[in-house]
Amino acid sequence: MNATTAPEHHPDLREFYEDPSVPVASGTPRSLRQARMLAAALGPATGTPRTILDIGCGDGTAAATAAPLLPGHRIIGVDWSQDALKRARTHLSYAIRGELTDGGLPFRTASADAVLFSEVIEHLVDPDAALDEIRRILRPGGHLMLSTPNLAAWYNRALLLAGVQPVFSEVSLRAIHGRPGTEVVGHLRLYTARALREFVAASGFEIVAVKGAPFHGVPRPLRPLDRLACSRPSLASILLLHARKTKT
Repeated sequence: MNATTAPEHHPDLREFYEDPSVPVASGTPRSLRQARMLAAALGPATGTPRTILDIGCGDGTAAATAAPLLPGHRIIGVDWSQDALKRARTHLSYAIRGELTDGGLPFRTASADAVLFSEVIEHLVDPDAALDEIRRILRPGGHLMLSTPNLAAWYNRALLLAGVQPVFSEVSLRAIHGRPGTEVVGHLRLYTARALREFVAASGFEIVAVKGAPFHGVPRPLRPLDRLACSRPSLASILLLHARKTKT
């Protein structure tokens, strides 16, 4: 979840994401739901295996969680953080360094069948350029599985009414100010379900589905409510978007 466009031009951000203490893995429930969506989209592997790129793979645990649901397909982890890649290689057969800027990812145009883009877009300075690059490397009709925190999650609506900074949003890279939580993770942008749909569609993709997933950081007593909110993606903690590259 660290393959951002920002650090190449912002040394402070690069140093922040190379810090081993910065979380690079997302929750298992999100990973499993996203993997099931991708498995349903790709179907069983027949003949030549499909190529799936996990862009911003972090420590590789999300891709490793998805792998059993995608037998016969080739999953390649991609991240620019050397520390993250070192950890990812303990989980994945293929993990390579790549960036979304400065020449783009090290893949040919129309060479990938699917892209996992999990909890990355909220870290980007230039998400437009990132989706342009993802569209370049996807084959026509290729699948994009994107996940990101929901600005309009059910508890964030209540927090805003109370004048509290929403969960997932951050005002500093040094400390948490004005919101619940203890971890600084470097979020620069947040999306509602509607905004995410419109943004991805405007980038040359056809929206197939938007679903919800729970957030592992929700306090235990509230987790049943968080799971219930997943039935309405606009209220869910995490947004899971499935889109396909348009053929024109």
